[in-house]
Amino acid sequence: MLCTSIVIGAAGARPTAQTATPAPVTPAPAPATFVVEQRGYGLRPEPEPPRYVRPADKTGVPGFEGLDWLDIGLELRSRYEHRVDDYRRPVSSVDDVVLWRTRLYLGVKKGLGPLRFAMELVDSRRSGGQFAPDEREVNLVEPIQAYAELYFASGAGKGRPVSIKAGRQAFEYLDRRLLARNEWRNTSNTFDGLRATVGKSSAAWQLDLLAVRPVRRLMSGLDDPDETQWLAGALLELRRWSRVAILQPYYLHLSQDVTRPGSRIDRDVPTIGLRSYGLIGRSGLDWDVDVAGQFGDDRPRRNRASAFVVEGGYSPRHAWKPRFSANYTYASGDRSPGDLSSNRFERLFGFARPFSASDYIQWENIQAQKARLEITPTPSLRIDTGLSAYWLASATDRWNVAGLRDPTGRSGTHMGNEFDVRVRFPVTARVGLNLGYAVFRPGGFTRSVSGRADTSHMPYAEVTLNAFR
Repeated sequence: MLCTSIVIGAAGARPTAQTATPAPVTPAPAPATFVVEQRGYGLRPEPEPPRYVRPADKTGVPGFEGLDWLDIGLELRSRYEHRVDDYRRPVSSVDDVVLWRTRLYLGVKKGLGPLRFAMELVDSRRSGGQFAPDEREVNLVEPIQAYAELYFASGAGKGRPVSIKAGRQAFEYLDRRLLARNEWRNTSNTFDGLRATVGKSSAAWQLDLLAVRPVRRLMSGLDDPDETQWLAGALLELRRWSRVAILQPYYLHLSQDVTRPGSRIDRDVPTIGLRSYGLIGRSGLDWDVDVAGQFGDDRPRRNRASAFVVEGGYSPRHAWKPRFSANYTYASGDRSPGDLSSNRFERLFGFARPFSASDYIQWENIQAQKARLEITPTPSLRIDTGLSAYWLASATDRWNVAGLRDPTGRSGTHMGNEFDVRVRFPVTARVGLNLGYAVFRPGGFTRSVSGRADTSHMPYAEVTLNAFR
C-alpha cells in the first residue's frame, strides 16, 4: 500500500498647514459573481484539485510555510461493507469486504510562468470477500493524474483565464451522471488526452473542451489507454441569468473503432443535452433538470436513445437546515433486441452511487422515483435518508449490474424498492466517519428472472483520514 509519513507599522510625516487634504477614494465595486448553490442530491462535481488537497503553506506543517507554489494532499480511506444477498453477485451469499484507498496529490502552480504540473497517485486494495476481486475494487499504485498545464490568467480577456491540460487526467463535469471520477467506488475513471477551459466558475460563462481516450484499469501493472475509443466534447456553462437558472448545454461524442486491435464494437454515439438548475427566489424551493438524446450508429444498428432527470427540493428555514426532495429518473432501454434500432441509453463514464445506495442502478434502461430528506442537526453532523423504487424502462432489455434480462419481456419491469440512511460526522479535525445502511427488496422482474426473492442488506462503515486540514 502506498504509504507516506508526514510530521505534522508604517511611518509618515506629520501634515503641515500647506498639506492638501487627500481626495476621497471611491472603492472599486466588488466583482460580479454568478455562483448559485447546487442543492441536488450528490450532484456537486469534485473540484480541481480534489477536496482533500491544500496549499502547502496553509497546512501548518513545519517547513512548509514558504511553499505557496505547491498544492499537496494525502488521504487514506477504508470502508467495511457487510453484504447480504448482494444482487451484483450471481448467487445468494453473505460477504464481508474491506476496501482500502490511498491518494497522494502534488501540484506545482507557481514559479514556472504559465506552466503548471500535477500528479495524483492512487492505491486501491481489497481485504476479505468470497468472490474474486475486480477492477472496481483493486488498482495497485496507479497514477490517475499526471499532466502538464498551460495557464493564462487573462488569456481570453481581463479576468477570463485560459487553461490547457495534456496528459492523464481524472475529472467531473455537469451533474456527474455522464462524466465522473466515481468517488464512491474504490477505483477512479481516468483519461489520457487534452482538455481546455476558457473562463472560470465565478464568471458569467465558462467553456470546456475535451478530446481524450478512456484508460483501462488493470488490477496490477500500469493502466493503459483504450486505443479503440475516443471521447470528444464541448460543455458550456451560462451563468448570467443565475438568479433564474444556470444553463449547461453539452455535446459529447464517443467513438469506438472495430478495426483497432482488441475491439469487437464499431459505433459512434453522439450525446446532446441540456442540464439546468436554480433556486426559486427566497422561497426555499430548488430544481435540477438534465435532458439528453443520443443518435448515431451502433453498427449494424442505428442508435436512438434518450434520458432525463427531474429533481425538485424544498429547504424550509430551520436550525437543522432540512431539505425535502423528490426525483424522477428515466433512461431508455432497447425495445426490440432483434431489430435494427438500438434504444439503450449509453451512460458513458458517469457515477452510479446516488442512483442507488446499494450501487445497483446505472443511467440506462431505468425508471426511478425517489423521495429524500437531508438534515444537518449540528454544523458537523449530516444525515440523509431516502426511499426509491425502480422499474425497467424496457421490459425486454437488461438490468446491467445484476446481469438479468428477459428478451421476451414477460417478466415485467419492477426491479425493486430501496431504503437507505447515511450519517456523516468528523471524529477529529482530520478524521471523518461515514455510517450507512441500505436495504433492497426485489420486485417481480428480479424474482422471476433471477429465481431469488431474498431482501438485500448492506450496512457499511467508512473512515477517511486527511493528512492536511
